Amino acid sequence: MILKRVLPFTKELLASVIEKGDSVVDATAGNGHDTLFLADLVGENGHVYAFDVQKEAIQATAEKLEQANLIGQVSLIHDGHENVAKYVHAEVSAAIFNLGYLPGSNHEIVTRGTSTVQAIESLLHLLKVGGLIVLVVYHGHEGGKEEKDVLLSFVQQLPQSYAHVLSYQFVNQQNDPPFIIAIEKMKTN
Repeated sequence: MILKRVLPFTKELLASVIEKGDSVVDATAGNGHDTLFLADLVGENGHVYAFDVQKEAIQATAEKLEQANLIGQVSLIHDGHENVAKYVHAEVSAAIFNLGYLPGSNHEIVTRGTSTVQAIESLLHLLKVGGLIVLVVYHGHEGGKEEKDVLLSFVQQLPQSYAHVLSYQFVNQQNDPPFIIAIEKMKTN
């Protein structure tokens, strides 16, 4: 297949802007896959701030990092991503969100549009010019469509001179396939 699926394209976008020594954010640590990927990209002199509201997500992520010997460059934060500004004060080159619910856990615990927008606003202040925020939007669950609508409304209003916003999705797939919203910061406020 020539067209990249959503998750490989997400990794390609992140790898294009993250360099060794950078600081980055995993706004939804989940099962730790993205945190591990980011920790490898930033290397031993970089730092990953990984957030999740579920203790089991933080534990699963810690286990993956320990197995890969990458735990030292990651701060695991048991808190919602809307509070990113409380914990991250360094300039970041990228952030990743996987929205929806934690696979294999309670499907009633989901991300919400208002808290995600709050996190994006904070991250845009921390993001370096040329940096990316990538959101993988899973919207096929209860409340997912509302979150999608809130996010799209927010990003469509970002001034083009400040940020470029991309939507990447397959439009002929069944069952509400996930899609990407990528925000590239073009200049400081």
